[in-house]
Amino acid sequence: MVALRALVAAGHEVVLVVSRADTRRGRRGRATPSPVKAAALELGLPVSDRASDVVGFGAELGVVVAYGRIIRPEVLAEIPMVNVHFSLLPRWRGAAPVERAILAGDAETGVCLMALDEGLDTGPVYRREVVPIGANDTALDLRSKLARTGASMLVDALSQGLGEPEAQGDEVTYAAKLDPGELELVWGMTTEELRRVVRVGRAWTTWRGRRLLVLDASPEPGDTSGVGRPGDLAGDVVTTGDGALRLVTVQPEGRRPVAGAEWARGARPSPGEALGA
Repeated sequence: MVALRALVAAGHEVVLVVSRADTRRGRRGRATPSPVKAAALELGLPVSDRASDVVGFGAELGVVVAYGRIIRPEVLAEIPMVNVHFSLLPRWRGAAPVERAILAGDAETGVCLMALDEGLDTGPVYRREVVPIGANDTALDLRSKLARTGASMLVDALSQGLGEPEAQGDEVTYAAKLDPGELELVWGMTTEELRRVVRVGRAWTTWRGRRLLVLDASPEPGDTSGVGRPGDLAGDVVTTGDGALRLVTVQPEGRRPVAGAEWARGARPSPGEALGA
């Protein structure tokens, strides 16, 4: 969406926007367009949910940003394409580069403008720019930073000419799509490891057999040696493998988000009860 608006603002002619099909949401199953499609319609641009439809539109170049699908070889043969990828390739090729960078504790990531080929993020790179990962950056925060950086890079590259791309290096790592099980908070992990999971989003644990989302949490400073075993609660503070984590915002199953302290007052844990038990 950010890249689309930047291209239009820079005066580039966008002949077709391809985005996922509308999703059904709410009790009435009302069709909801993707943010990209909504922006395209607002800008008066034609939209399709099939990449193959770009053939025959007379486009000189295709721009791909977080599309999430394989573009067929016959389409690539008709129209050259560049991909705005949210990592410093060849590190974190694949579906979840932002989340994997956070989980790995990377200090930085970045954006690469690469030529799209038939491989999984294997094309040569025209440009790259490093983006630091802040200690408190969530996946949403980081994705927003990368989107702005990528849009600016794309517009500059198109105005100045793409030039010759360079082949990626050999130190390849893959960013597989996250499984919900990877977002479970295993309280024997270190406080920092647990915070990374929370920062990715949709982190969860269980309380009395029901799922509890942990939307925000912060390290608890000071001596926590007497708090208890991993998962034990002292108010809104949970024991971890090497310290403690304060629950800032949580969301009990089927309810609205609440402050961790408010949830703890209502939960009234008995001695020996623990999260994730």
